[in-house]
Amino acid sequence: MLFRKKKFDLVISPESFLAEVERRFVVLPVTANIALQAFELPSTFPKDPADRIIGATSLVEDIPLLTADAAIRKSHAVPTIW
Repeated sequence: MLFRKKKFDLVISPESFLAEVERRFVVLPVTANIALQAFELPSTFPKDPADRIIGATSLVEDIPLLTADAAIRKSHAVPTIW
């Protein structure tokens, strides 16, 4: 969405960019457990569905979340690093 909104430029196609991400990082699937955890996050956590999936993944996989998002950090719902 950021690419479509011209918030940043890519020197390669979005498809090539995503392929490179998959090559360099472990991309975790959205499991039923993660989806359920997203619903269980407190009301203090941001309402954005993508943020909730990311936060839930952090909890289910027991991985601290690296984020500059102040609303996520302020919620204290997931362990964060920043």
